[in-house]
Amino acid sequence: MADVHLSTEQRRALCLLLNAPRGLTAVALMRVYGFTSDLLTGLVRDGLAEVVTGTARAGGRTMQVGRVRITSAGRRAIEGAVGETE
Repeated sequence: MADVHLSTEQRRALCLLLNAPRGLTAVALMRVYGFTSDLLTGLVRDGLAEVVTGTARAGGRTMQVGRVRITSAGRRAIEGAVGETE
C-alpha cells in the first residue's frame, strides 16, 4: 500500500481503532465519534480497516455484532502519516 494520504478524519478513526484491540462497533464510531458510513466503508474498501463479526449477549439474547478493526496496512498508513509531519 504505497503513498497512502490520510485525511484528518481517516487518521482520527484509525487512531481510535489502533487503541481498541477488539475493535469498535460501527454504531459507536458513527454515533459517539461522528464518523460517516462513507468514511468507514472507504477505510474497509482501501484495506485500512476490516469488519469482524462475533456474538454478544444482551438482555438474555444472543446477537451477531460487527466490529471494525484496524489492519496492518492501516497501522502502516498511520506510521507513514506521522513520519510525513516530522
